[in-house]
Amino acid sequence: MLIGIMSDTHDNLPAIRKAVDLFNRENVELVIHAGDFVAPFVAWELKKLDAPLKGVFGNNDGERKGLYEALGIYDELIELEADGMKIAVTHGTNEVLVRALARSNLYDVVVVGHTHRYEIREEGRTILVNPGEVCGYVTGVKSVALLDTRKREVRIVNLDTGELLGAMSL
Repeated sequence: MLIGIMSDTHDNLPAIRKAVDLFNRENVELVIHAGDFVAPFVAWELKKLDAPLKGVFGNNDGERKGLYEALGIYDELIELEADGMKIAVTHGTNEVLVRALARSNLYDVVVVGHTHRYEIREEGRTILVNPGEVCGYVTGVKSVALLDTRKREVRIVNLDTGELLGAMSL
């Protein structure tokens, strides 16, 4: 299964559109959003995804009722399973929680956002994935991740250039 991973969209509709276009072109089967949608109107672009969207709230998601109504987002931590891989998703605001999830040996992949910096790193047997920021406001780099559960690899892609920014085999 190919999974698109995004975070920190912060209402940047043109950047969200680029992420949606990339995910649709790549035929992802699921999209994970690690929080900081910000406002419910981002649903206009996210509803153009060809795949289902699962996500969590971030620290800048103030209109939670509206995000729930528009996208079905309702939690700060979710667990998913894909092709036998266990995945935990949280925004990443609580670093103690992130470390506990990564070191628990319960998950193959832990997905976070919050820092706006893309990263793939090993924490014991778990891979921690931060896709960076879709919005590009903090680092200037608009990025997403693609997790291929069959090939057991994750890639970070620059939305503006298509450049591969990082990759790791699981």
